[in-house]
Amino acid sequence: MVISSSHIYSKRNFDVVNTNTANKINVKRFTQSGQIQIYQSSYRGSYASIIRDSLRNAALGRKVLLIQFMKGGAKQGLDNAVKLCGNLTWVRSSHSFDQYNSEAIENNKNIKKSIHESTLELWNFCKKELQSGENDQVILDEIFLAIDMKIINKDDLISTLENRFISGDVILTGTDIPKDLLLMANQITELRS
Repeated sequence: MVISSSHIYSKRNFDVVNTNTANKINVKRFTQSGQIQIYQSSYRGSYASIIRDSLRNAALGRKVLLIQFMKGGAKQGLDNAVKLCGNLTWVRSSHSFDQYNSEAIENNKNIKKSIHESTLELWNFCKKELQSGENDQVILDEIFLAIDMKIINKDDLISTLENRFISGDVILTGTDIPKDLLLMANQITELRS
């Protein structure tokens, strides 16, 4: 019998997968890496299909984490993540870039600091999740804008992706994608208007 997503199946169905742990040898954990997919567009807000696919994956039993770095608002952030279909965790920034116009951000140090702090909080959470192996799919929506704004360090993202522990895919979206990340991708999709 062939079982897709076997690590999920084995965790939830102990009767089907029976392993003998009595003679356990020191086993080293190995990295299972899914694909890195990049969705690029010339304009923001073009990723409805990715959100649709994440909902479908969650409904099919895959554990999905969707992080929106630049979208958010009041009563959002890590403490107010939305759970959908039992398997999709949708997190938006508590103080997002999209709440303000760019002039207001540049002219108000408190707003700028708040956006940077909430975005970094999301990024630190993402790094832990990518290392945990708990998710089957992780979507980092508009992470390239956070890199462009110098909130997230590009080299930190590259290092985190290289050392991730996830059997499923990591999906990154944005407009201006650094060449280093394009070279890491298994799949690049350009969305056109």
